[in-house]
Amino acid sequence: MSEAVMNTQELGEKIVQVIKTIYDPEIPVDIYELGLIYDVFVNEDSDVKILMTLTSPNCPVAETLPVEVEEKVKSLDAVKDAEVEITFDPPWTQDLMSEEAKLELGLL
Repeated sequence: MSEAVMNTQELGEKIVQVIKTIYDPEIPVDIYELGLIYDVFVNEDSDVKILMTLTSPNCPVAETLPVEVEEKVKSLDAVKDAEVEITFDPPWTQDLMSEEAKLELGLL
């Protein structure tokens, strides 16, 4: 495995750790466990693109949550640039939540 590949993988894991510190204000579960993060792409230049969704298009944090994700990811020293793209395809459902999140919310 090349050093660049290893670094992007390690950086991807660090990014996930940062994302796990961000919570939906209405639900006491981090946005990663909620299943709001669809994908994290890291290229060899340490540019990051995050594909995420919101619990609904009318989510009260629709304006601020993507900015918070972008800023926290950019705060990592190894990240050169970060961009968050919001998608509603596929729409978020409770099925996307981790077992841990479902347990926390009493859905199991």
